[in-house]
Parts: sequence; structure tokens; C-alpha cells
Amino acid sequence: MNRYDLDGKVAVITGAARGIGYSAAERLLQSGASICIWDADGEAAQTAVETLNAPGRVLARRVDIAQWEQVAAATQAAVAAFGGIDMLVNNAGIAGPNLPLWEFPVETWRQIIDIDLVGVFLCCRAVVPVMLEKNAGRIVNVSSVAGKEGNPNASGYSAAKAGVIALTKSLGKELAKTNIRVNAITPATVATDILKQFGQEQVDYMLSRIPIGRLGTVEENAAMIAFLCSPDCSFSTGAVFDTSGGRCTY
Repeated sequence: MNRYDLDGKVAVITGAARGIGYSAAERLLQSGASICIWDADGEAAQTAVETLNAPGRVLARRVDIAQWEQVAAATQAAVAAFGGIDMLVNNAGIAGPNLPLWEFPVETWRQIIDIDLVGVFLCCRAVVPVMLEKNAGRIVNVSSVAGKEGNPNASGYSAAKAGVIALTKSLGKELAKTNIRVNAITPATVATDILKQFGQEQVDYMLSRIPIGRLGTVEENAAMIAFLCSPDCSFSTGAVFDTSGGRCTY
């Protein structure tokens, strides 16, 4: 396992109580960073702090990333606790039910957009000014292969994740003259709790599209996130890094 030089750096990771976010927290901790876990499940976030077992280096906060006031307050708390924010990993998200668009509940569709896309905007909106103060930072947005190809019966999730890709490209260009890099990853199906939100038919469909022939792992995605958070990622911004097991063709 590569260890990047992140000593003294601070990372905010949304949805880090479990799954890819938790694995990314583990990986960045091993490289010397301190971690702020933002998660809608406050109890699970606190459990993650205890499991990570890095006293003084991990802070948990219950945050609904679709609510600006909560995101702004959590940003202030992170700066107060650790003196700044050097990395932002926008990982939190929900999948929603598997239904054709014309049967999708309107409010559920909007909730997916609010969390998976608006939440990414709000976190970037709050944290970028903190990074600009030091003219340095790394932002990694966790999109999905669904944002590139569109998964059937997942129109809200696919639309939101496509929006995350476009947001990444836009913000990357806006910050290109600074030392802040903004990139995204596009996982295919990964063995995480979010699969519980999909029906087995949908999971089988997604797995059938992966040429490597297996699910991705949280560790594989965390490894890509760690690189994108590191000083080694210096000449890539507004880019999309594929972790789809060969599914994507662009």
C-alpha cells in the first residue's frame, strides 16, 4: 500500500461512516491526515470514529449535506478543530428505488438530486473558500458509472451522478489557476450497503456489464481517492478517473 505524504493535512469526507467513505478515511489516516466525518447517521459516524481508533485525529459530525446551514456549521467546526481543510471527498449519496421514470415518486426523485448533487455543490461552496485562503487543496467527487451511461430504472441517481461529473469539470476549470485540484471517480457496482437499496435484478444487470466480472471493492476506490488527494496529483483537474472494471469506454 502506498503511503502519501499527508502529515498535518485535514480531510472532510462525507458519508464516511461506512463503505467507500470509511475506507477512504482509513487510507488517508494511514498517510498521516486528520479526518472529519460528515454523515447523516450520527450514531454510525461516532462508531466509525471509535473503530478508526486514532484519538485526536478523527472528528464525527451529523450533517445533512442537502442543508446549507448544517454544511456551513460543520465547515466552521472543522476549521476550529483542525485549523483548516486541505481535502474534501464528496462521497455521501443515496440510490433510491428501482422504478421506471414514469412511476418514480416525485419527492423521492428530488431527494436523490438534493443529496447526490446539491449536497456536492453545498459542500464545495462551503469548503472552497477555506482552501482558497491557503491557495491549496484537493477535492474528489464520487460519481458513478451511472453518470456516464445511465442505468435503467435509476433515472434520479443517473441524472445526479451525471451532474456531479459536470460540476467537477466546471469547478476544476474555475480553480485551475490555483493549487486546488478537483477530480471525480466513477465506480461501477461496489460491494457496499447502498446495494441494499437496489433490487437483485438491478444488481445482476450492473454486474453483467463489468468486463472484469466482479464487483469493485471499497479499498480499490479508496486507493484512487488517496492518489487524487495527494501532492502527486498535480496536473489533473476537472478529470474523471474510471473505477468501473472496464465497463466505461470513455
